Amino acid sequence: MSDAGAVSAGKPSVKRAEALNLRVQEVAAPILQSHGLELVEAVCVGQGPRTVIRVFIDKPGGISLTDCEQAHRSLSPALDVIDPFPHAYTLEISSPGLDRPLRTAHDYRRLIGEPVTLKLREPIQSQWRLVGTVLEVEDGAVTLAIQQKKTTETIRVEFDHIAVARRKVEFSK
Repeated sequence: MSDAGAVSAGKPSVKRAEALNLRVQEVAAPILQSHGLELVEAVCVGQGPRTVIRVFIDKPGGISLTDCEQAHRSLSPALDVIDPFPHAYTLEISSPGLDRPLRTAHDYRRLIGEPVTLKLREPIQSQWRLVGTVLEVEDGAVTLAIQQKKTTETIRVEFDHIAVARRKVEFSK
């Protein structure tokens, strides 16, 4: 079977899963925007009646329980219309969390002036991990201020050199 929707060993194909995630995102994004919410990510996990559609939302100032409830009430009927599965599924709505992965230029722009941790695909100046403050974001790259002993160094990192990036969350004592 070469059909993108083919099932192998009882599991959906990767292409089908990606297409499903994209379809859910296409439906969810405008609905969430109408409520002043941003779609961060939508992923489908599990299989059969244990399938879960996880929708992560955000807005300036953070997400409240009321925001999650409102998003759920609005998205549930819309997803029922596109009927993504021939079986029951669970819809989960939540905040992506403080240390969510940074994936887009928009994610980095939101953190200008904030500390981030980057795990690199290849080392820069013998370093596989960088911790610095986001100074600037351009298409395709982020510029960080890295504290080096008594000096601050500015480093520009291309997005495709970054394996994983997250906000550096620091808790005060």
